[in-house]
Amino acid sequence: MYRKITMLLLILIAYLLQSTMIRILPMGGVAPNLLIILTSCFGFMRGKKEGLFIGFVSGLIMDVLFGNIIGFYALVYMIIGYLNGFFSSIFYPEDIKLPMVLITSSELVYCFIVYFFRFLIQGKLRFGYYFLHIILPEIVYTIFVTIIIYKIILNINEWLEDMERRNA
Repeated sequence: MYRKITMLLLILIAYLLQSTMIRILPMGGVAPNLLIILTSCFGFMRGKKEGLFIGFVSGLIMDVLFGNIIGFYALVYMIIGYLNGFFSSIFYPEDIKLPMVLITSSELVYCFIVYFFRFLIQGKLRFGYYFLHIILPEIVYTIFVTIIIYKIILNINEWLEDMERRNA
């Protein structure tokens, strides 16, 4: 129960920070994708089911508050969380290389899916512009923020696991 409440609070905080960072930090109209960081981290820390759940809730919040099609972002985030869950067996908390690679890959997959379904299908073929001005800066900002908040997410996960062990 603690885990689900904590996860919902983390998702809401990440969404609020992500949606307000564009206004606070003038970085060319892009912000780091905190929900991808959260979904990916708990996917490879806790497994496929947890990644799927966090991805669904994160995406649903994005759909309800930002998107114009309910379910698009939920599906994208679910896929990302689930795919990161495959790496839970080789995850070691001390090693930051795997999380950095997985979060970067997740952000890249997310950006390509959004480009394909939101722009390419509408006939907007300026992929070079989109890549240089949207995808690349967003990936760089997301990686930078990951370096900063990864340890916080790791500590929260360890705290939740301690609580679960004590209650069991």
